[in-house]
Amino acid sequence: MVYLAAEGRYGSMHYQRCGRSGVLLPKVSLGLWHNFGDTHPLETQRAVLRRAFDLGVTHIDLANNYGPPPGSAESNFGTIFTQDFRPYRDELFIASKAGYLMWPGPYGEFGSRKYLLASLDQSLARMGLDYVDVFYSHRFDPDTPLEETMGALDSAVRQGKALYAGLSNYPPEAIERAAAILGELRTPYLINQHPYSMLQREVEGGVLEASARAGVGVIAFSPLAQGQLTDRYLAGVPADSRMAAGFLKREVLTEQRLALLHALNKLAEGRGQTLAQLALAWVLRDPRVVSVLIGASSVAQLEQNVAVLDSPGFTDDELAEIDRLSAENGIEIP
Repeated sequence: MVYLAAEGRYGSMHYQRCGRSGVLLPKVSLGLWHNFGDTHPLETQRAVLRRAFDLGVTHIDLANNYGPPPGSAESNFGTIFTQDFRPYRDELFIASKAGYLMWPGPYGEFGSRKYLLASLDQSLARMGLDYVDVFYSHRFDPDTPLEETMGALDSAVRQGKALYAGLSNYPPEAIERAAAILGELRTPYLINQHPYSMLQREVEGGVLEASARAGVGVIAFSPLAQGQLTDRYLAGVPADSRMAAGFLKREVLTEQRLALLHALNKLAEGRGQTLAQLALAWVLRDPRVVSVLIGASSVAQLEQNVAVLDSPGFTDDELAEIDRLSAENGIEIP
């Protein structure tokens, strides 16, 4: 059946300016990391993408190695895009990345010009796109001159294959240096992507500040800590969970971690939320975070997480309680 997007798709989503750019991103974005490879039914993927767009989720985040297997998330998205979303291309903000191992040999990973530009061409072919809205260097490469990596991002923009450049998993000092290089090249540097959740707070140690100084937004991936910050693990390890599948190590679910999750879940219940909604709202509390990236294996899961937009604000006492519980249960707070 031909897909027609919901007429009211922009009525309830909240959008936020990304750094000092002209780009507005939805506060909840859809990441295609684990649930859009060949191990998941294409029709489920299609249903999630359609519902996301109907809810105003305009930002779709991919990378060359997403799957499994690597490349399959982009290929599957390309199939669905061709069938459903091509008429809406100008309403979508599509990202891809390159940096992790994608093919064998010395040119299949990290930050060389050869790898980044070849990977971008492959990504565009898999997705059936002329360009992506943002192209990221997926990880900092200490062995390649930063000038080369940033020059490759600049070339991608100048060739019309990307509209903006982004960085992912870069330390604060590299962000500062990269921003200076891209500024000299006059490359539109838009966004930094980093893991950020109540269980992983390293970005508070400099990344948020460096991004703000550079005038770029921060988008948080793994805001639910690979599903730990949901109700899935409160009573054990479900057979269909990421932990059971090996994406998440069972060793992380210690007695101390479970105690923290139960305490946070109790706090969420007191706010009339699920644990996942509490976790997403907490990441979005910082105005420097422009959006959270969620994964979704079903339409119901997607809808529950997008409902975080209706969350009440946090009181000072609630934030202090979250910090207290976290510190008492082994979470490092920068």
